Amino acid sequence: MPRYKLTIEYEGTPFSGWQVQKNGPSVQGALRDAIRAFAREDVTPRGAGRTDAGVHALAQIAHIDLKAEWTPEIVMRALNHHLRPQPISV
Repeated sequence: MPRYKLTIEYEGTPFSGWQVQKNGPSVQGALRDAIRAFAREDVTPRGAGRTDAGVHALAQIAHIDLKAEWTPEIVMRALNHHLRPQPISV
């Protein structure tokens, strides 16, 4: 099972923070949904740190483990495609 490092940047204003929350959208939840749309797998991205509600990030690190092996370029492009129009980039 290959592991992929993600370097993520986002404008955090519309999010309740990094971690999935019941009270609003999260960066982790948006990434999880993009992974599901791209890879057809239920994978929760694991962050090296967390941000609070409204906090921005320029190079937050996370990783995902996928069953299929993809090139890093394909993973990045697919996630960015499925993240649109949210203010998150991998």
